Amino acid sequence: MLILLPPSEGKTPATSGSPVDPSGHWLPALAPARKRVLSRLVAMCKRTSARSVAESLATLGLSAGQASEIALNAALLEAPAAPAASIYSGVLYEALDAPSLAPAARSWLDERAVVFSGLWGVVRLDDRIPAYRCSVGVTLPSVGGLTAYWKKVLPKALDPLEGPILDLRSGAYGAMWTPGADAATVRVLHERVVDGVAKRSVVSHFNKATKGRVVRSLAEAGVTPTSTDEVVGALRDLKYRVEEHPVAVGKPRQLDIVVDAL
Repeated sequence: MLILLPPSEGKTPATSGSPVDPSGHWLPALAPARKRVLSRLVAMCKRTSARSVAESLATLGLSAGQASEIALNAALLEAPAAPAASIYSGVLYEALDAPSLAPAARSWLDERAVVFSGLWGVVRLDDRIPAYRCSVGVTLPSVGGLTAYWKKVLPKALDPLEGPILDLRSGAYGAMWTPGADAATVRVLHERVVDGVAKRSVVSHFNKATKGRVVRSLAEAGVTPTSTDEVVGALRDLKYRVEEHPVAVGKPRQLDIVVDAL
């Protein structure tokens, strides 16, 4: 089983540790592709003229007040690296709280959860990375759009993998690679009653936090599903309210997890 996660915009820089080694990440065959993106990002952000900094900010979708992110990227080759689970610090990762898991649950998580990234392609949560700023929507000089770049690179590495897939990625990161039929994508819906009528909506905070809690629950339960049916069954056994939508044959299944509170 694989669980596909988005990265988080928020990151906590490592305070110590050796620099990143992309060839040491999960799926080392992706190392050349990772190094190409990394080197181009660093080279762009090392330019220090006012015009160059403005261009880098525009490329990365940052404001003038976020110029420190350019310096962060410029130092990526020398910056301390730490497990991705401790670098990503957004709502999903706060709810997952990987560092507090018991050893068996953490081992389960590190083996099965993978993060899709505009910079790294895909990494496990125990792969060591530095804090960085580079979304998959970026178009880098000499590389092009990162979504298209990884869409060409990832299938060769990921298509041969076997077992069910639980896809918790957001749309932008979902576009990097499409799993086969033995997969399920998840949407989180917040249900509330208004004037006696149940109304549902997609709310970012509920969506991210619930996905983090789902992954934590699965890790703590140590589930070992061998099919998407068993993944759905495991979620329901863990008391999640799961509803399914019909899809075309050969496409990933589409699940809604309905919550009324965090």
